[in-house]
Amino acid sequence: MGQLQIEKMTLPSRLPLIQAPMVGSLSPLTIAVSEAGGLGSLACAALTPTQLREQIGLIRAGTSAPFNLNFFCHTAPTPDEEAQEKWLEALASYYRETGIDVSAAGRGPGRAPFDDAMCNVIEETRPAVISFHFGLPDESLLVRAKNTGAMIMSSATTVEEAQWLDRRGVDAIIAQGVEAGGHRGMFLTADINAQPSLFALLPQIVDAVNVPVVAAGAIADGRGIAAAIALGASAVQIGTAYLMTPQAGRSSMHRAALRAARDDMTRLTNLYTGRPARGLITRFMCEQGPMSAVAPAFPLATGAVDPLRAAFEKSGRSDFSILWAGEAAALAREEDAGHLTGRLWEDALKCAAGLRL
Repeated sequence: MGQLQIEKMTLPSRLPLIQAPMVGSLSPLTIAVSEAGGLGSLACAALTPTQLREQIGLIRAGTSAPFNLNFFCHTAPTPDEEAQEKWLEALASYYRETGIDVSAAGRGPGRAPFDDAMCNVIEETRPAVISFHFGLPDESLLVRAKNTGAMIMSSATTVEEAQWLDRRGVDAIIAQGVEAGGHRGMFLTADINAQPSLFALLPQIVDAVNVPVVAAGAIADGRGIAAAIALGASAVQIGTAYLMTPQAGRSSMHRAALRAARDDMTRLTNLYTGRPARGLITRFMCEQGPMSAVAPAFPLATGAVDPLRAAFEKSGRSDFSILWAGEAAALAREEDAGHLTGRLWEDALKCAAGLRL
Protein backbone atom coordinates (compact mmCIF):
# COMPACT_ATOMS: atom_id res chain seq x y z
CA MET A 1 0.00 0.00 0.00
CA GLY A 2 1.27 3.48 -0.85
CA GLN A 3 2.15 6.05 1.76
CA LEU A 4 1.17 9.69 1.64
CA GLN A 5 4.01 11.83 2.95
CA ILE A 6 2.54 14.28 5.47
CA GLU A 7 5.12 16.41 7.23
CA LYS A 8 2.82 17.78 9.92
CA MET A 9 -0.20 15.94 11.25
CA THR A 10 -2.70 18.63 12.12
CA LEU A 11 -5.54 16.63 13.58
CA PRO A 12 -6.39 14.62 16.69
CA SER A 13 -8.31 12.15 14.50
CA ARG A 14 -6.80 8.93 13.17
CA LEU A 15 -7.13 10.01 9.52
CA PRO A 16 -6.22 13.41 8.03
CA LEU A 17 -9.76 13.82 6.69
CA ILE A 18 -12.17 16.48 7.92
CA GLN A 19 -15.86 16.32 7.13
CA ALA A 20 -16.74 19.89 6.26
CA PRO A 21 -19.25 21.54 8.58
CA MET A 22 -22.50 22.01 6.67
CA VAL A 23 -25.65 23.69 7.99
CA GLY A 24 -28.44 21.12 7.93
CA SER A 25 -26.18 18.19 8.78
CA LEU A 26 -26.24 17.40 12.49
CA SER A 27 -24.89 14.84 14.96
CA PRO A 28 -25.48 11.66 12.87
CA LEU A 29 -22.96 12.76 10.24
CA THR A 30 -20.44 13.99 12.81
CA ILE A 31 -20.65 10.68 14.67
CA ALA A 32 -20.34 8.49 11.58
CA VAL A 33 -17.25 10.28 10.27
CA SER A 34 -15.54 10.48 13.67
CA GLU A 35 -16.20 6.80 14.38
CA ALA A 36 -14.62 5.92 11.02
CA GLY A 37 -11.41 7.78 11.92
CA GLY A 38 -12.05 11.12 10.25
CA LEU A 39 -12.72 14.40 12.02
CA GLY A 40 -16.48 14.87 12.05
CA SER A 41 -17.68 18.47 12.18
CA LEU A 42 -20.80 20.28 13.34
CA ALA A 43 -21.90 23.59 11.79
CA CYS A 44 -22.99 25.79 14.69
CA ALA A 45 -23.99 29.12 13.08
CA ALA A 46 -27.66 28.15 12.76
CA LEU A 47 -27.89 26.68 16.27
CA THR A 48 -28.83 28.32 19.55
CA PRO A 49 -26.57 27.68 22.56
CA THR A 50 -29.18 25.24 23.91
CA GLN A 51 -29.32 23.37 20.60
CA LEU A 52 -25.53 23.26 20.47
CA ARG A 53 -25.34 21.70 23.93
CA GLU A 54 -27.91 19.11 22.86
CA GLN A 55 -25.97 18.26 19.70
CA ILE A 56 -22.70 17.92 21.59
CA GLY A 57 -24.42 15.59 24.03
CA LEU A 58 -25.71 13.44 21.17
CA ILE A 59 -22.28 13.33 19.53
CA ARG A 60 -20.56 12.27 22.73
CA ALA A 61 -23.23 9.63 23.33
CA GLY A 62 -22.46 8.23 19.87
CA THR A 63 -18.67 8.38 19.79
CA SER A 64 -15.68 8.94 22.03
CA ALA A 65 -13.67 10.20 19.05
CA PRO A 66 -12.67 13.87 18.69
CA PHE A 67 -14.82 16.24 16.63
CA ASN A 68 -14.85 19.82 15.36
CA LEU A 69 -17.27 22.66 16.12
CA ASN A 70 -17.48 25.36 13.44
CA PHE A 71 -18.59 28.96 13.93
CA PHE A 72 -19.11 32.04 11.74
CA CYS A 73 -17.23 35.23 12.62
CA HIS A 74 -19.09 37.87 10.61
CA THR A 75 -20.06 41.23 12.08
CA ALA A 76 -23.81 41.38 12.49
CA PRO A 77 -25.08 44.12 10.15
CA THR A 78 -27.37 46.97 11.10
CA PRO A 79 -30.80 46.43 9.50
CA ASP A 80 -31.36 48.80 6.58
CA GLU A 81 -35.02 49.46 5.80
CA GLU A 82 -34.28 50.97 2.40
CA ALA A 83 -32.22 47.92 1.38
CA GLN A 84 -34.96 45.63 2.70
CA GLU A 85 -37.61 47.40 0.63
CA LYS A 86 -35.52 47.10 -2.54
CA TRP A 87 -35.05 43.41 -1.81
CA LEU A 88 -38.77 42.89 -1.33
CA GLU A 89 -39.44 44.71 -4.62
CA ALA A 90 -37.09 42.28 -6.39
CA LEU A 91 -38.95 39.34 -4.84
CA ALA A 92 -42.50 40.73 -5.18
CA SER A 93 -43.44 38.75 -8.28
CA TYR A 94 -42.49 35.49 -6.55
CA TYR A 95 -44.63 36.36 -3.55
CA ARG A 96 -47.55 36.95 -5.90
CA GLU A 97 -46.82 33.69 -7.75
CA THR A 98 -46.89 31.66 -4.54
CA GLY A 99 -49.83 33.54 -3.07
CA ILE A 100 -47.87 34.59 0.01
CA ASP A 101 -48.42 38.00 1.56
CA VAL A 102 -45.18 39.95 1.52
CA SER A 103 -45.69 40.65 5.21
CA ALA A 104 -44.53 37.06 5.78
CA ALA A 105 -41.00 38.08 4.80
CA GLY A 106 -38.63 37.86 7.72
CA ARG A 107 -36.26 40.69 8.55
CA GLY A 108 -33.91 39.09 11.02
CA PRO A 109 -30.60 37.29 10.55
CA GLY A 110 -30.49 33.63 9.63
CA ARG A 111 -26.99 32.96 10.96
CA ALA A 112 -25.39 34.12 14.19
CA PRO A 113 -21.70 34.99 14.74
CA PHE A 114 -19.60 33.42 17.48
CA ASP A 115 -20.34 35.31 20.69
CA ASP A 116 -20.11 35.16 24.47
CA ALA A 117 -22.99 32.67 24.77
CA MET A 118 -21.42 30.25 22.30
CA CYS A 119 -18.02 30.70 23.92
CA ASN A 120 -19.57 29.68 27.22
CA VAL A 121 -20.71 26.43 25.59
CA ILE A 122 -17.26 25.54 24.30
CA GLU A 123 -15.72 26.37 27.68
CA GLU A 124 -18.18 23.95 29.26
CA THR A 125 -17.87 21.17 26.68
CA ARG A 126 -14.23 21.53 25.50
CA PRO A 127 -14.31 20.10 21.96
CA ALA A 128 -11.04 18.85 20.49
CA VAL A 129 -11.17 21.25 17.53
CA ILE A 130 -12.82 24.63 16.93
CA SER A 131 -12.89 26.09 13.44
CA PHE A 132 -13.98 29.51 12.25
CA HIS A 133 -15.28 30.92 8.96
CA PHE A 134 -15.05 34.58 7.86
CA GLY A 135 -11.89 35.27 9.86
CA LEU A 136 -11.66 35.04 13.64
CA PRO A 137 -13.72 36.31 16.58
CA ASP A 138 -12.52 39.32 18.53
CA GLU A 139 -9.37 38.84 20.57
CA SER A 140 -11.05 38.26 23.93
CA LEU A 141 -13.25 35.49 22.55
CA LEU A 142 -10.33 33.97 20.64
CA VAL A 143 -8.21 33.82 23.79
CA ARG A 144 -11.04 32.09 25.64
CA ALA A 145 -11.42 29.57 22.83
CA LYS A 146 -7.67 28.85 22.84
CA ASN A 147 -7.68 28.44 26.60
CA THR A 148 -10.03 25.46 26.30
CA GLY A 149 -7.11 23.54 24.81
CA ALA A 150 -8.87 23.07 21.47
CA MET A 151 -7.03 23.14 18.18
CA ILE A 152 -8.01 26.38 16.41
CA MET A 153 -8.47 26.51 12.64
CA SER A 154 -9.93 29.07 10.25
CA SER A 155 -10.52 29.40 6.51
CA ALA A 156 -8.48 31.48 4.08
CA THR A 157 -9.37 32.12 0.44
CA THR A 158 -6.21 34.09 -0.41
CA VAL A 159 -2.58 34.10 0.69
CA GLU A 160 -3.15 37.46 2.40
CA GLU A 161 -5.94 35.98 4.52
CA ALA A 162 -3.77 32.98 5.39
CA GLN A 163 -0.94 35.22 6.57
CA TRP A 164 -3.41 37.29 8.61
CA LEU A 165 -4.60 34.11 10.36
CA ASP A 166 -1.04 32.89 10.88
CA ARG A 167 -0.08 36.13 12.62
CA ARG A 168 -3.00 35.67 15.02
CA GLY A 169 -1.86 32.28 16.19
CA VAL A 170 -4.19 29.72 14.65
CA ASP A 171 -3.03 26.10 14.78
CA ALA A 172 -3.96 25.32 11.17
CA ILE A 173 -5.32 27.13 8.13
CA ILE A 174 -8.00 25.78 5.81
CA ALA A 175 -7.16 26.81 2.24
CA GLN A 176 -10.57 27.14 0.59
CA GLY A 177 -10.46 27.11 -3.20
CA VAL A 178 -13.10 28.84 -5.27
CA GLU A 179 -14.46 25.39 -6.27
CA ALA A 180 -15.73 24.69 -2.77
CA GLY A 181 -19.43 24.40 -2.02
CA GLY A 182 -21.21 26.61 0.49
CA HIS A 183 -20.12 30.00 1.75
CA ARG A 184 -16.83 31.52 0.78
CA GLY A 185 -14.67 32.08 3.86
CA MET A 186 -13.38 35.37 2.43
CA PHE A 187 -12.98 38.19 4.96
CA LEU A 188 -10.29 40.60 3.70
CA THR A 189 -11.81 41.03 0.25
CA ALA A 190 -15.28 41.10 -1.30
CA ASP A 191 -14.02 40.45 -4.85
CA ILE A 192 -15.16 36.97 -5.88
CA ASN A 193 -13.37 37.35 -9.20
CA ALA A 194 -10.05 37.40 -7.36
CA GLN A 195 -10.64 34.03 -5.69
CA PRO A 196 -8.05 31.39 -6.71
CA SER A 197 -8.79 27.75 -7.36
CA LEU A 198 -7.54 25.29 -4.74
CA PHE A 199 -4.57 23.84 -6.59
CA ALA A 200 -3.28 27.33 -7.38
CA LEU A 201 -3.97 28.62 -3.87
CA LEU A 202 -2.80 25.65 -1.80
CA PRO A 203 0.96 25.59 -2.53
CA GLN A 204 1.16 29.37 -2.25
CA ILE A 205 -0.41 29.30 1.20
CA VAL A 206 1.81 26.38 2.25
CA ASP A 207 4.86 28.45 1.26
CA ALA A 208 3.58 31.60 2.99
CA VAL A 209 2.66 30.40 6.50
CA ASN A 210 4.26 28.59 9.41
CA VAL A 211 1.38 26.31 10.37
CA PRO A 212 -0.15 23.20 8.74
CA VAL A 213 -2.59 23.76 5.90
CA VAL A 214 -5.84 21.89 5.23
CA ALA A 215 -7.01 21.71 1.60
CA ALA A 216 -10.69 22.37 0.84
CA GLY A 217 -12.52 22.71 -2.44
CA ALA A 218 -13.99 20.06 -4.77
CA ILE A 219 -12.03 17.19 -3.23
CA ALA A 220 -14.39 14.24 -3.54
CA ASP A 221 -12.25 11.15 -4.11
CA GLY A 222 -8.86 9.58 -3.45
CA ARG A 223 -7.27 11.31 -6.44
CA GLY A 224 -8.10 14.73 -5.03
CA ILE A 225 -6.82 13.80 -1.58
CA ALA A 226 -3.51 12.49 -2.94
CA ALA A 227 -3.06 15.54 -5.16
CA ALA A 228 -3.73 17.96 -2.29
CA ILE A 229 -1.23 16.23 -0.02
CA ALA A 230 1.33 16.19 -2.84
CA LEU A 231 0.92 19.98 -3.00
CA GLY A 232 1.70 20.34 0.70
CA ALA A 233 -1.61 19.89 2.51
CA SER A 234 -1.41 18.20 5.90
CA ALA A 235 -5.08 17.20 5.73
CA VAL A 236 -8.12 17.69 3.51
CA GLN A 237 -11.62 18.93 4.21
CA ILE A 238 -14.44 17.28 2.26
CA GLY A 239 -18.04 18.45 2.14
CA THR A 240 -20.01 17.80 -1.04
CA ALA A 241 -18.96 14.14 -1.22
CA TYR A 242 -20.81 13.58 2.08
CA LEU A 243 -24.09 15.16 0.97
CA MET A 244 -25.41 11.94 -0.55
CA THR A 245 -24.83 9.91 2.62
CA PRO A 246 -27.94 9.02 4.66
CA GLN A 247 -26.44 10.74 7.71
CA ALA A 248 -26.21 14.11 5.93
CA GLY A 249 -29.93 14.78 6.32
CA ARG A 250 -30.41 16.35 2.90
CA SER A 251 -33.85 16.80 1.35
CA SER A 252 -35.03 14.59 -1.49
CA MET A 253 -34.82 17.62 -3.81
CA HIS A 254 -31.24 18.33 -2.86
CA ARG A 255 -30.31 14.68 -3.38
CA ALA A 256 -32.07 14.62 -6.76
CA ALA A 257 -30.17 17.73 -7.85
CA LEU A 258 -26.88 16.15 -6.78
CA ARG A 259 -27.64 13.00 -8.79
CA ALA A 260 -28.15 15.15 -11.88
CA ALA A 261 -25.12 17.38 -11.25
CA ARG A 262 -22.48 18.08 -13.88
CA ASP A 263 -19.22 20.00 -13.70
CA ASP A 264 -20.82 23.19 -15.07
CA MET A 265 -23.92 23.32 -12.86
CA THR A 266 -22.80 25.38 -9.84
CA ARG A 267 -22.44 29.13 -9.36
CA LEU A 268 -21.39 31.53 -6.64
CA THR A 269 -24.48 33.41 -5.47
CA ASN A 270 -25.36 35.93 -2.76
CA LEU A 271 -29.12 35.59 -3.24
CA TYR A 272 -29.85 33.25 -0.36
CA THR A 273 -27.94 34.92 2.45
CA GLY A 274 -26.30 38.09 1.15
CA ARG A 275 -22.83 36.55 0.99
CA PRO A 276 -21.22 34.56 -1.86
CA ALA A 277 -21.78 30.81 -1.59
CA ARG A 278 -21.52 28.04 -4.20
CA GLY A 279 -24.55 25.96 -5.02
CA LEU A 280 -26.32 24.15 -7.81
CA ILE A 281 -28.15 26.42 -10.24
CA THR A 282 -31.79 27.17 -9.46
CA ARG A 283 -34.50 29.23 -11.13
CA PHE A 284 -33.92 31.95 -8.51
CA MET A 285 -30.25 32.16 -9.41
CA CYS A 286 -30.98 32.28 -13.14
CA GLU A 287 -33.58 35.04 -12.88
CA GLN A 288 -32.13 37.25 -10.13
CA GLY A 289 -28.40 36.63 -10.12
CA PRO A 290 -26.44 34.67 -9.43
CA MET A 291 -24.97 37.79 -7.77
CA SER A 292 -27.38 40.61 -6.98
CA ALA A 293 -26.54 44.18 -6.03
CA VAL A 294 -29.81 44.51 -4.11
CA ALA A 295 -29.41 41.49 -1.83
CA PRO A 296 -29.13 42.79 1.75
CA ALA A 297 -25.95 42.32 3.76
CA PHE A 298 -25.22 38.86 5.14
CA PRO A 299 -27.21 37.26 6.63
CA LEU A 300 -30.21 39.58 6.26
CA ALA A 301 -31.16 38.38 2.76
CA THR A 302 -32.32 35.07 4.20
CA GLY A 303 -35.51 36.21 5.91
CA ALA A 304 -37.35 37.26 2.76
CA VAL A 305 -36.20 34.21 0.77
CA ASP A 306 -37.20 31.55 3.31
CA PRO A 307 -41.01 31.83 2.85
CA LEU A 308 -40.59 31.47 -0.92
CA ARG A 309 -38.27 28.49 -0.56
CA ALA A 310 -40.74 26.78 1.76
CA ALA A 311 -43.70 27.49 -0.54
CA PHE A 312 -42.02 26.10 -3.65
CA GLU A 313 -40.70 23.07 -1.80
CA LYS A 314 -44.19 22.35 -0.47
CA SER A 315 -45.23 22.09 -4.12
CA GLY A 316 -42.33 19.74 -4.84
CA ARG A 317 -40.27 22.36 -6.64
CA SER A 318 -36.68 23.42 -5.95
CA ASP A 319 -36.98 26.87 -7.61
CA PHE A 320 -35.78 28.62 -4.43
CA SER A 321 -34.08 25.73 -2.66
CA ILE A 322 -30.63 26.11 -1.13
CA LEU A 323 -28.62 23.44 -2.96
CA TRP A 324 -25.09 24.11 -1.74
CA ALA A 325 -22.53 21.99 -3.58
CA GLY A 326 -18.98 22.24 -4.87
CA GLU A 327 -17.83 21.90 -8.45
CA ALA A 328 -17.14 18.16 -7.97
CA ALA A 329 -20.76 17.41 -7.05
CA ALA A 330 -21.00 14.83 -9.83
CA LEU A 331 -18.43 12.71 -7.96
CA ALA A 332 -20.68 12.33 -4.89
CA ARG A 333 -21.91 8.78 -4.27
CA GLU A 334 -24.74 7.35 -2.19
CA GLU A 335 -23.10 5.39 0.60
CA ASP A 336 -22.80 5.31 4.37
CA ALA A 337 -20.72 8.21 5.72
CA GLY A 338 -18.46 5.93 7.74
CA HIS A 339 -17.83 3.67 4.79
CA LEU A 340 -17.18 6.70 2.58
CA THR A 341 -14.59 8.03 5.02
CA GLY A 342 -12.64 4.77 5.02
CA ARG A 343 -12.94 4.32 1.27
CA LEU A 344 -11.69 7.84 0.54
CA TRP A 345 -8.51 7.23 2.52
CA GLU A 346 -7.93 3.77 1.03
CA ASP A 347 -8.41 5.20 -2.46
CA ALA A 348 -5.97 8.01 -1.65
CA LEU A 349 -3.34 5.49 -0.56
CA LYS A 350 -3.84 3.47 -3.75
CA CYS A 351 -3.55 6.61 -5.83
CA ALA A 352 -0.38 7.60 -3.98
CA ALA A 353 1.12 4.18 -4.67
CA GLY A 354 0.42 4.64 -8.37
CA LEU A 355 1.95 8.11 -8.34
CA ARG A 356 4.87 6.98 -6.13
CA LEU A 357 4.24 9.80 -3.66
